[in-house]
Amino acid sequence: MTGDDGRDGPGRRTGRDGGGRPVAGEGDGRPVAGSKSGGDGDGGDPPVRDATDVILEQWRHERPDLDLSLMGPLGRLWQLAQLLEPRVNSVFTRHGLRRGEFDVLTALRRAGEPYTLIPSELADTLMMSRAGMTNRIDRLEAAGLVERRLDPADRRSFLVALTERGREVIDETMTEHAANLQRLVASVPAEQIEALDGALRTLLRGLGAK
Repeated sequence: MTGDDGRDGPGRRTGRDGGGRPVAGEGDGRPVAGSKSGGDGDGGDPPVRDATDVILEQWRHERPDLDLSLMGPLGRLWQLAQLLEPRVNSVFTRHGLRRGEFDVLTALRRAGEPYTLIPSELADTLMMSRAGMTNRIDRLEAAGLVERRLDPADRRSFLVALTERGREVIDETMTEHAANLQRLVASVPAEQIEALDGALRTLLRGLGAK
C-alpha cells in the first residue's frame, strides 16, 4: 500500500513498530535517531534515513516477497503534499481567500484582458462541477472581487469578470505565492527540481492527466 504511513486507522499515528515499541521519527519525516545528517543523495554522503525508510525496512522484514521499490518515492510524494498544503494555503488566507477562490481568480487573471470567462469555461479549466463553480463565484462576487456581466454574444448567458479590486488582490497574492514557493524549495538544487518536474510530468501523463 503506497500510502502506508504508520497510522493506526484514519488520522491516528501510532509511531510504534510491530512489537508495540516506539519507532524513532515514524510518520513525521524527521531524521531517524542515530542516523547521519547532511546527506542529500547526490553521490556524496548517503541520504538521511527518514520515517519512510523505517516503514520500508519493517515491511521488507515482514513481506520480503513484495517489490516495495515504489513505496518510498510515492509515500514521500504523499507526505510532501501533506506538508506543503498548509504552507501554501497560508498565503491565500492572509489575503482573505480560500484555495478554490484563488484558483478562480488566477484563471481569470491569466486569461488576459478583459479578464472574463463564462462559468462553464471556468468549471472546465478547474475540473469541477457547474454547481461548485456557482458557489465560488457567489462568494467572490459578494467580496467585490468578480462581477457577472451579460454576454453580448449570447443574452441568455453571462460572463464572469475580474473587478479592479479583484485584479489587485490576485496580483498581490500571486506575488507573495511565487516568493513562498521559492522559499519552500530553497533546500533543493535547481537540477534536482528540473529532474523531479520531468519525472512528475511523465507520471501524470501515464495516469491520463491532461
